[in-house]
Amino acid sequence: MSSRPPVRPSARVLILGPDSRVLLLGARLLEPARPPGDVLYWYTPGGGVEAGETLRAAAVRELAEEIGLHVHPGALEGPVWLRRAVGPVAGVEFDSRETFFVLRDVVHDVTPGQLTELERLADEPHRWWSVEELVDGGETFQPAELAALLPELLAGPWTGPPRIVD
Repeated sequence: MSSRPPVRPSARVLILGPDSRVLLLGARLLEPARPPGDVLYWYTPGGGVEAGETLRAAAVRELAEEIGLHVHPGALEGPVWLRRAVGPVAGVEFDSRETFFVLRDVVHDVTPGQLTELERLADEPHRWWSVEELVDGGETFQPAELAALLPELLAGPWTGPPRIVD
């Protein structure tokens, strides 16, 4: 009998600048016992929901911790996307259930706030990406469909139900 990885609800935020770019973080850490290497993939800020926390509250907390951006939960649009990702997070297998929100017209200099010990160890870079750079960048993104899906979000406020993405 095989054991299933624990389910980890997560809240993520697509941070869009007024110049139609999206802010992404570069994952570099495979496991805590190894030093971080090159960027393995680029992903949106966010993370696990803590006990008793709503998805929006988790998203707001993660933005403050990871990039030093303080926003009101009501500023988040959505949810816009839902994603399931089964795989390791810092060497531990999880069944992540990700809910994505949008934050528009953000002008912000990334300054990490209260990072966890693991986040400090990972020392992740950040970068603002245009759709063209996502398409032509030769990099890996999570969600994998980010380049194809982003133009719909850039077109205006999300009005439908959340979309399932890969």
